[in-house]
Amino acid sequence: MTPTACTPVDGTPEPVDTEDGTATVVTVAGDEKVFPGHYPGFPIFPGVCIVEYAHRSALATFPAEGRWELAAVESTRFLSPVFPGDELRTELTWSQDGEGWRCKAKVASQRGNAAQIRFRFDAGRAG
Repeated sequence: MTPTACTPVDGTPEPVDTEDGTATVVTVAGDEKVFPGHYPGFPIFPGVCIVEYAHRSALATFPAEGRWELAAVESTRFLSPVFPGDELRTELTWSQDGEGWRCKAKVASQRGNAAQIRFRFDAGRAG
């Protein structure tokens, strides 16, 4: 699955080889379009962009076939700042929930844990 909507981020998380295939990496480029207005002179990657990279990571590692839609960002917890040039590694844990799926994402940079996010996905509507 790949995102088809507008996004605040420029990069694309790439799946990495893990035992279960549920991790991605992406480098936060220094020229991301969000940096000029977010703490000018001291760029910090906005939390919403970390959530978007985690969302894109979930789409890249989705464990089921078919059309799935993000139904909810159930929780977010930001643990440390992310800066230009940081490599973000997202570890994803999937669980089926009735007819939908839940995903726990742990995002880390070279300085340690950056965020924990929980998503819920439901079956998409046709058309």
